[in-house]
Amino acid sequence: MRSIWNGAISFGLVSIPIKLVNATESHSVSFRQIHLTDGGRVRYRKVCELDGEEVTAADIGKAYESADGSMIPITDEDLGSLPLPTAKTIEIVAFVPADSIDPLQMDAAYYLSANGVPAAKPYILLREALKRSRKVAVAKYALRGRERLGMLRVVDDVIAMHGLLWPDEIRAPEGVAPEAEVKVRDAELDLADALMATLGEVDMDSLHDDYREAVEELIAAKASGEVLRPAASEDSGGKVIDLIAALESSVRAAKQARGEAPDADGEEAPVAEVTSIADRKTSGGTRRTPTGKSVSRASSSSDAKKSTAGAGKAATKKSTSSGGTGAKKATAKRTTAKRTTAKRTTAKSATAKGATAKKRAGAKSAPRKRALA
Repeated sequence: MRSIWNGAISFGLVSIPIKLVNATESHSVSFRQIHLTDGGRVRYRKVCELDGEEVTAADIGKAYESADGSMIPITDEDLGSLPLPTAKTIEIVAFVPADSIDPLQMDAAYYLSANGVPAAKPYILLREALKRSRKVAVAKYALRGRERLGMLRVVDDVIAMHGLLWPDEIRAPEGVAPEAEVKVRDAELDLADALMATLGEVDMDSLHDDYREAVEELIAAKASGEVLRPAASEDSGGKVIDLIAALESSVRAAKQARGEAPDADGEEAPVAEVTSIADRKTSGGTRRTPTGKSVSRASSSSDAKKSTAGAGKAATKKSTSSGGTGAKKATAKRTTAKRTTAKRTTAKSATAKGATAKKRAGAKSAPRKRALA
């Protein structure tokens, strides 16, 4: 692999000569711009906007455009005179845990190769120190005319460096999260956990770019004169999905793909029901009752209203007639009971008065009998 930068790693007082090599490559299919009329390739030419003449690379320099539109020329000598200690050095500034680096900061990746035999031992020393500490090194370096931030870590037996964005280059996620308040139920979380567990892990080497392969097949077919028909795409927009049923169906499909049983009890999970928004807004149509009969929405609603009104009237009449008769009977019973109680009270009082009079008469006759004796 061809190196793109030569320098050294500054590890305290230790200097490790290294070469920087690209660790990634792009496999995307590139296209050229053509003239649709005759198929000729369209090329860009660098033209000076003042005199309209084409300018060669040797005649092109750098300049900074100020707010008023004026150009301030900056030469390579001006940039070279700046105090940039990392111009040819990857300067390690700290060792930190790997999880302290935000993945949003990661940019391009490079391999660091020891440059020469004397660099082998200090290179291996740094590699083994990174392995044993289970940390990564944060470093500063200069590349393509600017100072950058990097992270050094061990990949197999090689020290790799990831270019990092500066912390102030990461935008805050303001206004990105949903603003509506949504409550997630435990049942939904349980199904999501089950789906995650069913999908399991994946071999990263088995993943590939399906779109790039389709583009390559398209180019090969066009080159051979074949005509390819576009694949039909499914439109899933404008539909409301039952989330619980969709999760259950996803779990069942994932288990079937892995060759497992759908469910522990042998029953299949219900299929997600998808309802179109247009169908939900329509007032007509038919529905199915629990017994399986098809009933139109309009007729079913009117029948329900009629049956409800009839049942209400019948219940009102029945309650009125039964309530009036029952009230009359209860009143008559109460009146008879009161009369019987009054008669019993009068008889008891008369009996008590008679007994009292007899006692008094007996008490008066007793002294007379004693006097005669």
